[in-house]
Amino acid sequence: MLHRANILTPLLFTSGFLLAHQASSNVEEGIGLEEVQVWGSSRSVNDAGYVSPTSILTQQDMGAINAVTTEDLVKFEPSLVIRRRFIGDSNGTLGIRGSNMFQTARSMVFADGVPLHYLLQSRWNGAPRWTMVAASEIAQVEVVYGPFSAEYSGNAMGGVVLIETAIPQEREFHIDGSYFSQDFNAYGFDDTLNGFKGFISYGDKLGDASIYFSYNHLDNAAQAQTYRDSSITATDEADSVTGGINGNNALGNERIWYGDTGVVDSTTDNLKFKFGYDFGQWQSLLNVAYEGRQSSNSGNSYIKDLEGNTLWSGSGLVQGGNSFSINGGRLNSGEQNRHSLSLGLRVKGELSERAHLEVNLNRFDILLDENRASSLNPNDENFTGAGQISDYDNSGWKTAEVKLVVDALFAEGLELVTGLRNERYSLNLDVYESPDFDAGVKGEYTSRFGGDTEISALFAQANWQFSPQWDAAFGLRYEWFESSNGYYDDNDESTPELDLVHIPSESKNALSPKFSLGYRPQESWLIRYSLAKAFRFPIVEELFSQYEAYNSIALSNPELEPEEGLHHNLMFDKTIDNGYLRVNVFQESVNNAIESQTDYTNNVRSFVPIDKVEVKGLEFIANKGGVFVDNLDLRFNLTWTDAKVKDNSSAESAADFDPANSIEGNTYPRMPEWRSNLLATYHLSDRWNASANVQYASDSYGRIDNSDTENNVYGAQDGYTRIGLKTAYQINKQWNISLGIDNITNQIAYVAHPWPGRTVYLNFSFDM
Repeated sequence: MLHRANILTPLLFTSGFLLAHQASSNVEEGIGLEEVQVWGSSRSVNDAGYVSPTSILTQQDMGAINAVTTEDLVKFEPSLVIRRRFIGDSNGTLGIRGSNMFQTARSMVFADGVPLHYLLQSRWNGAPRWTMVAASEIAQVEVVYGPFSAEYSGNAMGGVVLIETAIPQEREFHIDGSYFSQDFNAYGFDDTLNGFKGFISYGDKLGDASIYFSYNHLDNAAQAQTYRDSSITATDEADSVTGGINGNNALGNERIWYGDTGVVDSTTDNLKFKFGYDFGQWQSLLNVAYEGRQSSNSGNSYIKDLEGNTLWSGSGLVQGGNSFSINGGRLNSGEQNRHSLSLGLRVKGELSERAHLEVNLNRFDILLDENRASSLNPNDENFTGAGQISDYDNSGWKTAEVKLVVDALFAEGLELVTGLRNERYSLNLDVYESPDFDAGVKGEYTSRFGGDTEISALFAQANWQFSPQWDAAFGLRYEWFESSNGYYDDNDESTPELDLVHIPSESKNALSPKFSLGYRPQESWLIRYSLAKAFRFPIVEELFSQYEAYNSIALSNPELEPEEGLHHNLMFDKTIDNGYLRVNVFQESVNNAIESQTDYTNNVRSFVPIDKVEVKGLEFIANKGGVFVDNLDLRFNLTWTDAKVKDNSSAESAADFDPANSIEGNTYPRMPEWRSNLLATYHLSDRWNASANVQYASDSYGRIDNSDTENNVYGAQDGYTRIGLKTAYQINKQWNISLGIDNITNQIAYVAHPWPGRTVYLNFSFDM
């Protein structure tokens, strides 16, 4: 079967990617990389103000990447992983260093000062809202590692991704497009899957004002994400069906795989408006972003009876001497419809020659987020149209921050950074029975939960360059946390309505000290030690989620304490011609690590703390232009980590606990021992570049008990080596075209769900 994207946008959008600003580092006059203006600015990695290790990605670096969406641009950075299962995935979770891809509340993402991180839910539901910013508008990406700066909360335990977009300095019109295609074959799924992206923008500079409009449309068909299996029982009965696939699951148990969840058809639309205005020594930027996302899938059964009819449910089925069952509810259909609106305002300026003030305000509203699921596949003879609807109502957040920076405070080389920040989060999830799921008819409640959290912070940090060789930083961050309006359902069958339990408000506070010491023995060397305490307060879902939906049950834990981390980093940085070499040695010890743990026997999940988790790591980074020959640029990084559960005595001290089930000493899940990335670009001429990229990760565990040891099966946490190629040609000052391929070896690997197969890209862009 061939799936093609629905061409709803003009033909102008049918293929390509923004590369009109990217060509050779040795460009001729009038052709190549234009000067890009960004509203934010980054300090040097050697500045005393930067107490954290950082990595900066420029537009020229981005040229080596086959990028369609924003998260594509970040995935090659050191000690960073993004679980993007397919182009257009709404669950592109982010993990940095010792925080794995499902600990989403430990990493932060900002675009032009506007938060994209999603601190309402965690795991796959906690992915940053990447599509609120289009890849085509990005000018620079910076990753700040760890919570070593007092400017960031404990949600920066992993790190912070800072995205800056281009601000028009003159009238400009831009169009780019991408067409992409992959062939994917796993279990009983075999399909060719296509998609496209189209982007258009207009910007202008009118005196002191800058305006910018853009529209980004993404349409893609993706491989099945979940494969369905059944336990088997030996039998002497004759075969009654065909098509089942024998194989092990991630736990090494023999199963029959009988179906999958089908092709994921998704579309995403992003509308952006930016208005900047300069008045005297002050600048302002208004940022309005809208996201509309729709996706759908319908299950696919492999099983046929002896007459060749497809079966969608049933028990006592026999194939090859094994009896098994098809759970019809696991081959159902699903739809998602999500609309979000983000408003951001950034104002900064000079109070005096030495004092600078910056204010950031943001409001994020979930206008609609509805998931519909049928109880059975529409092809099932027992299908009635009934199902279930999940609706996120009255959910979103508001943030406000004011930050003051004073240079040369009392003495030259002494800088003070201080400020206030307030964050308020609301989440409400209602689940309904539905007599007609496709029409969105809502019946009785089946479960409800929700609540609010608020964090207020006061921070101050002194950065002191007290000699040409030495600098130091001392910081404090005080945070006050409150949870309120919490509720979850605990139904009494004797009453007609769904009964709710209301949770009393709770408040907590914490003080996080920070310290950094830098030493420069020679002009080209920097050695820096950074130490930080960080508290990561629980988010709404971790406190209050309690629901019963198809195939899963969650229990609330409203008395969760904050995670408490102690973080160390020792950096050795060597400046070389046109680049740098760097080694980071880091250690993270987190007490009360909040982990989503599941009783797989009863399929019940809850957020339960682990007393202590420790991660040790070593990073090597080499970024250099002109490697061996002038025309070759290289970005390489390699990370080793050792992540262990050190203490789980609070959970394992019960009298009836079996020591054989202890998780102490286990490897922490989704933490590969080795990770490495390579971006290399060879400038064939002033107009033509050829690039190669490599992503590598060793295998890991998906379960805290480390029982998932099978490789290369659905549900596993496989290692992988993914190789990509790209070539880009600048036709003239306006036109650029490129061709690329990812996963050139077509390696099928699973990080619970399957990564994409070999994917080919055709891209173009036009600027005027």
